[in-house]
Amino acid sequence: MHLSVENLTFGYGSKPILKGVRIDGIGAGKVAAIIGPNAAGKSTLFKCLAGILKGTGNIFYDGRPIEAFRREEITKHVTYLPQEGASNAVLTVFEAILLARQFSVSWRVSDDDLVTVSETMEALEIADFALRYLNELSGGQRQMVSIAQALVRNPDVLLMDEPTNSLDLQRQLEVLSIVRKATKAKGMTTLIALHDLNLASRYADQFVVMSDGMVYASGRAESVLTPQMLEDIYGVHAEVSIDSHGQTVVTPMCSARNRIANRRPEYAQLAV
Repeated sequence: MHLSVENLTFGYGSKPILKGVRIDGIGAGKVAAIIGPNAAGKSTLFKCLAGILKGTGNIFYDGRPIEAFRREEITKHVTYLPQEGASNAVLTVFEAILLARQFSVSWRVSDDDLVTVSETMEALEIADFALRYLNELSGGQRQMVSIAQALVRNPDVLLMDEPTNSLDLQRQLEVLSIVRKATKAKGMTTLIALHDLNLASRYADQFVVMSDGMVYASGRAESVLTPQMLEDIYGVHAEVSIDSHGQTVVTPMCSARNRIANRRPEYAQLAV
């Protein structure tokens, strides 16, 4: 499902959060990394794309404005995984993931539902604690359950807000690999908010860089992950290179503030 955004604006009272966001297009089978510093507006953007918040401007799915979709249509086509993760409901892991397959009040569990849940748990390697209760899990395990809940819905559009938080490095690589493969195999449109730029470079097809509620730049890693962008948006001095696999690699060197301070004579005198 093709996604595009035109002049999306949203705020809480008199405080603007999104300021004319434009995304020209993210197509089916593509993974887009939404990157930017804290408070850039990434989570608010996802909530608007999921129909949870309503701003001004336009959001289009396959050329159709979001306002033209009924609430149940949005719920069926778009899955949003927030940062908060799985709840503390008194459910087993299997029950919580199965419940995520519910699309209507009249829903009945089918063989397909059971197979989808089982296969997803196996792929994410969480089947071993299928019968444990959510409140017995570690933060990382609960995050894996949340990711499974998102994937079993087989959405057309998948919005994942920092899904690798609380996960160790191995799990981060595994999860993003599974999400990328599912995106390609099922023709999903996937947007992932990430802070790790090198992980984003490895798994994303395109980037949207946000800062202060606006889009600073968008495109492929090699055109977006530049030393100038990293200084402008993240306030860091960094080196950018291409590794032996053709991936763009970011190596942060120091805070841009420290770099400026090191040039000041008074700073040098203090260090003597």
